[in-house]
Amino acid sequence: MRTLFVAAAALLGLIGVAFGAFGAHALKAVISGDHLEVWKTAVSYQLYHTPVLLALALLLGTDFSRRLIVAAGLCMIVGAVIFSASLYGLVWFNAPRLGMVTPLGGALLMLGWLLLLLAALKQLGRDTH
Repeated sequence: MRTLFVAAAALLGLIGVAFGAFGAHALKAVISGDHLEVWKTAVSYQLYHTPVLLALALLLGTDFSRRLIVAAGLCMIVGAVIFSASLYGLVWFNAPRLGMVTPLGGALLMLGWLLLLLAALKQLGRDTH
């Protein structure tokens, strides 16, 4: 799982930087300001979760609950892909209906954060005993 999280972070980071540059340079001249903001949101959320996946990979080698950390990482990977890809598609294909999928990605991202919080609270309980 550690390798999967590192590889996913690397891929999300690579695509995030590339799509950010593409939006800032190529798309800026051909899409509306509103669509450019949607594109920026997709890039931002993708890049926000890239270092988190690296941190989760590191947590796999600690006393934190492996089950909760793996579940958090998988939620964040799938959530980031669904959230950002739906927004990229919305802009690229001018398909507003793709925006209906975005909340699913957002919910998975939030679930990932919740699972990380639960892992931390579980570990905190162990550390205080």
